[in-house]
Order: sequence, then structure tokens, then C-alpha cells
Amino acid sequence: MSDTLERDVAIVTGASSGIGAATCRELAAAGANVVLAARSEDRLTDLAADLEAAHDIETLVVPTNVREEDDVDALLEAAVDRFGGIDVLVNNAGLGRGGEIESLSTDDYETMQETNVDGVFYATRAAIPHVREREGHLIFVASFAGKHPRPSNPVYAATKWWVRGFAKSLAAQVGDEDIGITIVNPAEVRSEFGSAYGESFSDRFDEGEVTEPEEVAEAIRFAASRGGSSVSELDINRRDKFADTFH
Repeated sequence: MSDTLERDVAIVTGASSGIGAATCRELAAAGANVVLAARSEDRLTDLAADLEAAHDIETLVVPTNVREEDDVDALLEAAVDRFGGIDVLVNNAGLGRGGEIESLSTDDYETMQETNVDGVFYATRAAIPHVREREGHLIFVASFAGKHPRPSNPVYAATKWWVRGFAKSLAAQVGDEDIGITIVNPAEVRSEFGSAYGESFSDRFDEGEVTEPEEVAEAIRFAASRGGSSVSELDINRRDKFADTFH
């Protein structure tokens, strides 16, 4: 089985940094045309230019707030109008806010729910008919926190448990329609995650100490390149994750 995605069309949400940006690079290197979606248009434009310069592919930049249903519908419409269809949707956009439940603001709670849950639903719902036509893949970036308790942020964890439950149940609903569904569960990734409410993981961890965005992107590319089958779930953990206790 080749890992090529030659001329496939892939949408990546949360594409401006971290796992999303690394995934765009990985999919482009495999030959896919990439639709980059996030709120930061400048970052997306710079990344798209880099991808087109490095690879013989086309890109489309669509500034998108996944919390807004109309934005997500416009993203899918723009991708289909430009490329004629969609082979892969990578539901990557996600964030964490706050921590202690007693002190968690309603705004932070709603921001996590609307981004990590509603955004995934909006994008998936809009993508299904197009991915079905191409017998493609829906890929969900969940989390270690969606499989194990996360005392540092129960609401974030709950949103990722939701992503996994949604994806698994959706696989039961549409799997017989030749739609592949994969859940990717990273633990700590050296990225900007956490910067909105404290120290980012890229600042907190040294290079080589935890998973790099590129490692997650490689797993996503592998899942997206399967033909006729699905990689149901991939866990990506630093090697000492289970050595002492869960962090």
C-alpha cells in the first residue's frame, strides 16, 4: 500500500500552527491538494505559499472560525467549488481553556464546547456527502485526554471523549458507505497548545521530550492513504507516558 495521496483533496481545520500546519505539510508532500482552514489568514497564506513552492500541488486558503456554522458551510462550499470534491477531512481544530471546574468561566466552557464539539459536528456533517462520493476519509484529532481522566481540565477531556464517541458511532452509521473514519489520540505535543491560559507546550517541553507535531501528521497521512479500509484508532504517546502516572 502506497502512502501517496496524489491529487486527492484534503481539508485541514486548525491549519495555522502545530498539528494542523504539520498535517498540511505532510499531506502536500504526499501529493494532496490542501484546503487550509483557521482564523489566522496571514499564517494560512504564508503556509500555503510554502506548500506550493515545495510541492507540485494546489492550495486554497479559507479563513474559518469552526465555532460558526456558516463559516464551516462556506469552507466546504469553497473547497468543492475549487476542486470538484473532497477526499479527506481532518478535524483538527481544538483548544483548551481554564482548568479547575469551580473557577472555570462560562465563556471558557462555551469556547471549548463550541470549538471542540460543535465545530467537529458542523464540519463532519457538511463533509459527509462529498467524502462519500470519493470513498474518502474523515479523520478526528482527539486526545489521550479523551481516553483517560484529565484532572487538570475535565471539560477539555470531556470534549475529547465526545469526539471519540461521535467518531466511533459515526463509523457504525456510515462505514458501509465506504467512508473511512480514523481517530488519532496524541498525548502531549510540542505546540502552541496551552498558550491561551498559561505556558504553551512548546515552551514547557524541550525538543525530543514529548511528541512533535510532525509525528502526529505522519499518522494522519497514513490513515488518509488507506484504500478500502480504515485505521480505526491511533494512540501517539511519549515513551514514558505509562511509566509512573498519567500527566
